[in-house]
Amino acid sequence: MMKLTILAALTGSAAAFAPSTSVGVCSTALCMSDETPVTAEETSPIVDETPLVPAALAINGWTPDASLPCYGLPGAVSPLGFFDPLGFSKNTELNTAKRLREAEVMHGRVAMMATVGYLIGESTPTITYGMDVHHTIANNQIPEVPGTVLFPFFLAINIAEALRASTGWVEPGLGALFSLRETYYPGDIGFDPFGLKPEDAKSFANMQTKELSNGRLAMLAAA
Repeated sequence: MMKLTILAALTGSAAAFAPSTSVGVCSTALCMSDETPVTAEETSPIVDETPLVPAALAINGWTPDASLPCYGLPGAVSPLGFFDPLGFSKNTELNTAKRLREAEVMHGRVAMMATVGYLIGESTPTITYGMDVHHTIANNQIPEVPGTVLFPFFLAINIAEALRASTGWVEPGLGALFSLRETYYPGDIGFDPFGLKPEDAKSFANMQTKELSNGRLAMLAAA
């Protein structure tokens, strides 16, 4: 009996100095309830879903706008405004609209020179006819001009057209056929010997509209 009493006393004393196993230990359910839940939104990276739209390139103050007729190119004048009864420019791509304007500007310039040529050729002395007033109508004068005069004339035309093509058009094999350069404004080949090209966008659009109006009238006159 005495031995059992001494053994019980020693066991209780040892238990008093033993480390408690209950400190810092929690049940799985309790620990999980204390932790902050992590959602999928917090773990996944934030991605901006806004589509990247390239900024439109402004050329001579003109920025293409698909919501406007012919992408907002100048040339619509009163009283008709934007006049396209056959719908050539309707639902066209930007490159097509620029090519149409390129053709209109260039044909207008040729027609203006042709109109002046009609007036000079029929009523003023020219080098071709020995500084004499030749009264043959202009349409019949080309067959009368010697080939030695026509050859340099047509050679100059070919050189001018080659320079225009290299300035505004994409080289064959480097892009789609019949496409203009993105940085090229229709008709602006960089030829301005008298420095008449305006610097601000409004003045440039005004001058472009005047050139188009005179070119359209000249095409009707030359026809």
